[in-house]
Amino acid sequence: MNFWLKLKEKVAVLLERESSHVQLIAWRNRVTKIVVFFDKNILKILAGALLLLFFISIFYFLAWRAPRGFPDQALVTVEKGESLSQVATSFEEKKIIRSDFWLKAIIFIMGGQKRVVAGDYYFPSSVNVFRVATMIHNGKFGLISIKVTIPEGSSSYEIAEILKKEIPSFDSKGFTSEVTDNNYEGFLFPDTYFFTPNVKALDVILMMRENFARQIDPYKEDILKSKKSLNDIVIMASIVEDESNSSQENKRIVAGILWERLRLKMPLQVDSAFQYYNGKNSYTLTKTDLAEDHPYNTYVNKGLPPTAITNPGIESIKAAIAPTQTKYLYFLSDKKGNMYYAKDFEEHKLNRELYLN
Repeated sequence: MNFWLKLKEKVAVLLERESSHVQLIAWRNRVTKIVVFFDKNILKILAGALLLLFFISIFYFLAWRAPRGFPDQALVTVEKGESLSQVATSFEEKKIIRSDFWLKAIIFIMGGQKRVVAGDYYFPSSVNVFRVATMIHNGKFGLISIKVTIPEGSSSYEIAEILKKEIPSFDSKGFTSEVTDNNYEGFLFPDTYFFTPNVKALDVILMMRENFARQIDPYKEDILKSKKSLNDIVIMASIVEDESNSSQENKRIVAGILWERLRLKMPLQVDSAFQYYNGKNSYTLTKTDLAEDHPYNTYVNKGLPPTAITNPGIESIKAAIAPTQTKYLYFLSDKKGNMYYAKDFEEHKLNRELYLN
């Protein structure tokens, strides 16, 4: 019995060894055939690989990669009802893609022209044709909000320039026209905003005016107590914003001086109003400028300018609402922003000689 068991075990070991040996021989034969094949066809294989690489390179340079002159922060609109051919041609004309053929081919493979989603597509930087096709096929508009900071004391013209710089597609002319036509100057609250690349001028104005309303709401009772209209307060605050430095104390003193000049029927004689309509400041104004008959010339005309000249921050608005009463009637600031006050014109002339020359 033990003999047959031992014999069975020896046979199993031999079969196992033989099986491994047979597999090894089989693998060796396969490798040999592959080596022989490559040895005989190496030139054909290399030529095929080079040809494939050549065609891939041609496709990449002529169709796949983004074209030269890809517009910075491009915004492209796909209108509802546009055909695939119209869309592809539009993207090629705007230098978003190199070839309309490949855009159409890729979208067709993805699902045909019915799978082009209408809307505004934003490209902050250049992308390849496959990425473009994927976006308009899936409706991935890429409208990431852009952070825009509007400094205190910015006029609507300056705001338009800032927005145009940050959002190239922004309608700056439409923005300034809307502000001028509706007398919104001064009511566009300076702050940090987040706008999408396809934001409309009217939407920006609405957001800034709503922010103004929120900011001014806590001071409604103080405005009523001041017995001055909100429009006059905003105009005064816009002047204070430009005529005084950042100190709240100085803002209140300047506001007090200007309100007092109005009460005494004196001209305001502020240079900042010239900045609004002709771009000149205290150091570039001429005698001709000061004598020009213009609504914003506060040397010739008494009273407030017809509109605000900047969009003031809340501190300047608070200063216009609650000014500091002093005996001063004149003020000036040097090139460093230091403020100097005078009770009469003689003292004011002395300050000019001391601090502006």
